[in-house]
Amino acid sequence: MWQAALNICIILLTIAAMEAVSWCIHKYLFHGPLWFIHKTHHQPHKGYLELNDIFSFGFAILAMALMWQGHQNLSLSFWVGTGITVYGIIYFVFHDCFIHNRVKAFKSNNVYLWAIKRAHKIHHKSLQKKPASFFGLLWVNKNQLVLQKK
Repeated sequence: MWQAALNICIILLTIAAMEAVSWCIHKYLFHGPLWFIHKTHHQPHKGYLELNDIFSFGFAILAMALMWQGHQNLSLSFWVGTGITVYGIIYFVFHDCFIHNRVKAFKSNNVYLWAIKRAHKIHHKSLQKKPASFFGLLWVNKNQLVLQKK
């Protein structure tokens, strides 16, 4: 029982860490030296995939490698890989399905979800590397929460 609770805690902590790590990577790498790849996400494009999707594949490979490393005895690396995977699923649902409608999945009038969507739309107002703001996915500035759907 305690082991299951510990494993769930590791997954949840990994999800929280992924939000922080993703924010830093997005701000300092994607809008920095890796802009030549990430800019495909800020520009109109045809088709389902964009060059920027390579980053998602990179995180997926990392998660699978960690899970494979720890799969025999369900060690820490397995649960961290699971947390990265869960964050990836959350990212896909919120970012690709809800925010960008790459997959027509759902609509919502939830204030928090609309704050996430609004923050992301503000982030995408700039088609350039800088200036940009709102680099996270799940963390929303409290001022964004009070703004309603327009």
